[in-house]
Amino acid sequence: MTASTTWKVGPLAEASGLTVRTLHHWDTIGLLSPSRRTAGGHREYTEDDLVRLYQVLALRGLGLGLDTIAACLDAGVDPGRLVRDHLAKVEASIAALDVLRQRLRRLDDSLAAGQYPTTGMLLDALHALGGTGPEGEHTLRRHLDDDQLRVLETRAAALGPAAHYLLEIEWPELYRRADRLRTAGVPPTDPKVRRLVTRMDELSTLFTGGDAGISTGVRAAWRDDPAAMSGEPEAPADGWRELADYLDAARSDSLRPLPPSSSAEGARP
Repeated sequence: MTASTTWKVGPLAEASGLTVRTLHHWDTIGLLSPSRRTAGGHREYTEDDLVRLYQVLALRGLGLGLDTIAACLDAGVDPGRLVRDHLAKVEASIAALDVLRQRLRRLDDSLAAGQYPTTGMLLDALHALGGTGPEGEHTLRRHLDDDQLRVLETRAAALGPAAHYLLEIEWPELYRRADRLRTAGVPPTDPKVRRLVTRMDELSTLFTGGDAGISTGVRAAWRDDPAAMSGEPEAPADGWRELADYLDAARSDSLRPLPPSSSAEGARP
């Protein structure tokens, strides 16, 4: 690409795997704005804009939200450090997938021999996907039977690597956001809280298949031992239970329709 080359929004969206809507949204919020516009007002992105686009995508690939990404870019990031972090993330993903591959092969060998995998083998595979640690598994066993555990494990396995990001990044972040709203005194009927609850319940359905008994058991496990389930030893039980009550109150108000989200990205996982 020559120094004078510029990209319009459509070709850039296609080349980057994004949508035109996403690029327009990022322009609107000031995350990635084109440096040039044609006389007709069309957006044109320069090489410097492509560098920033890579930075945005790399940081998003590390699990950062758009607000955090904007703050990092505004403060300035070391390009070399960013590439190394991005590479480390990719290599870690490859290593995790290799562990998962080995464990799935053992499951496959067991099935090929006509033996149903033991619950321990399934939990081993689930752990490789980024599920709860041993303490969380022990807590779940107090509230779910073997068949219900197999549903969770099988559905998590079907999601593949995405299960890690859903369980370890998005779900905890949803709880943190809800707790910030709770401690700020925002009522559970507020649309912001209800949107968080809606997304939490969407994630729950992904892993439970909509089984109300499993969902109830998982929530009971969180109330029983939030430190084990969250992987945060300092998690106060009372605080988690107050948050659970807050979220349940939001669910009870969920029959009223939500107003449309004002953010083009807000409805996305």
